[in-house]
Amino acid sequence: MRMRGERYFPYVLILPSVVGTFLLIVFPLVYSFFLSLTSFHLLKAQSLRFIGFHNYWEVLHDPAFWVALKNSLLFMVVVVNVELVLGLLVALLLNRASGGQGILRTLFMIPMMFPPILVGLQFRWFFNDQFGLLNNVLLSLGIIDRPIGWLVRTNTAMPAVMFADIWQNTPFTAVIFLAGLLSLPIEPLEAALVDGASPWQRFRYVILPMLRPLILIAMTIRSLDAGRKAFDLIMLMTGGGPAYATEILGTYTFRRAIVDYQFAYGAAISFIDMVLTVGFAVYLYRQLLRGRT
Repeated sequence: MRMRGERYFPYVLILPSVVGTFLLIVFPLVYSFFLSLTSFHLLKAQSLRFIGFHNYWEVLHDPAFWVALKNSLLFMVVVVNVELVLGLLVALLLNRASGGQGILRTLFMIPMMFPPILVGLQFRWFFNDQFGLLNNVLLSLGIIDRPIGWLVRTNTAMPAVMFADIWQNTPFTAVIFLAGLLSLPIEPLEAALVDGASPWQRFRYVILPMLRPLILIAMTIRSLDAGRKAFDLIMLMTGGGPAYATEILGTYTFRRAIVDYQFAYGAAISFIDMVLTVGFAVYLYRQLLRGRT
């Protein structure tokens, strides 16, 4: 009897996690998919009926969806690549610092400690066309002769949001790369130095290949996380405007599901977004496994 109890004891320990996962993830996911197959409207609950994949058909033929998808891809590609490059440069500089390295690391990690909401408010003030810091500095230096509405112009709104995201999340990639640099074996670097390799050659042919798994890990994490943090920044800085210039899938889903009360339509958008995200994550994971073989 005692052996039977010991046999089931591990299952008892993981039961709360399994139940919590089901209630917080699996059930909402299944229910959202069910809603996406209906005509559910928050203000017209009595009209709920099963319509199959009609919402998905409508989404794929919605021009605003394709604008949001294009903006989402543009945002992810630009910010992730810039953060990877800047993070690697900062990690290399911190790794070469001879003194005060601990203080420099702490100071550089400060931006990633701020919540996205606070960062959004901070940069909304920074880019404000009336009393923002950026316009005041540019006017004082004589670079511009009149204030620029950074957040209300279609050609500057998205770069402004990207700048805010890069400022906050570059330290994250730098920390990952710095940890990788500190853990690299010294023998290959010493061998390259003995062979007369230049600093660029040591970086290109020795350091970079050994950092490739970490680069893919950082790229995967930031690619999956970029949309979530961008939602907070965009809602606070531009609200998705002007003229859909900063509308991404997250803000578009919110607008259709919460603002327009079209829960079923919003659920369909979110599931399309999820399929694209999971597919991209699987691709990056396979690249990571390929790099280890």
